[in-house]
Amino acid sequence: MRVCRVVNGEDARYGLADDSVVTLISDEPFAAWEREEDVSLRTARLLAPVVPSKIVCVGINYRKHAEEMGHALPDEPVIFLKPSTAINSPGGTIQLPQPSMRVDYEGELAVVIGRRARHVRPEEAAHHILGYTCANDVTARDLQRKDGQWTRAKSFDGFSPLGPWVETDLDPSDLGIVTRLNGEVVQSGRTSDMIFDVPTLVSFISGVMTLLPGDVVLTGTPSGIGPMHSGDVVEVEIEGVGSLTNPVAPAL
Repeated sequence: MRVCRVVNGEDARYGLADDSVVTLISDEPFAAWEREEDVSLRTARLLAPVVPSKIVCVGINYRKHAEEMGHALPDEPVIFLKPSTAINSPGGTIQLPQPSMRVDYEGELAVVIGRRARHVRPEEAAHHILGYTCANDVTARDLQRKDGQWTRAKSFDGFSPLGPWVETDLDPSDLGIVTRLNGEVVQSGRTSDMIFDVPTLVSFISGVMTLLPGDVVLTGTPSGIGPMHSGDVVEVEIEGVGSLTNPVAPAL
């Protein structure tokens, strides 16, 4: 299934998308739900497919990215948090913040949690995952270097575009991931290059904090990160999921 959220009248509703139609459902996808009316996918305005309580991110989780950043391969996952207010929708504008002179794209596979996870073993992880979506872990690179830690650089409003939907029937072990800037490929990798795979990440994170339904885990970015500028359009495409596209605008 493709689980999505759309604007329906004045309300945000969950639904199931196919190539042309969104079938609205009666409740969140983590609860018991029933199918309701259909709306056209062509005219529907897609929102970020979930509203997480937290976004847990993994740094330096692709071998080639570790090399380009000059980092040794980590012995265990390096995790940090982004606030829920960083969530952005498909087509939503990435606003460049005034304090930063360099804002980078980071295309990533996002894991969406479907069942509460606490101290989950790797072999149990799949039972706690709803599915997968595209993400852009937008980063104010100069502020990251200046601060010596990542919270401010990663947490501006709109710095976590997600979408277009959550694909529930997918094996995340070897998926192609491509980022395009103004139509030009700037990142191209495969999830098989991850240092820590999805089950390992969900297990590790759930040993630190409880993951709740709707929470998002960003699994790291391949090599090729680089800056975005006002007027750019950035697209993250993941094999088996789809494409997430966002325009970039100057600071207000």
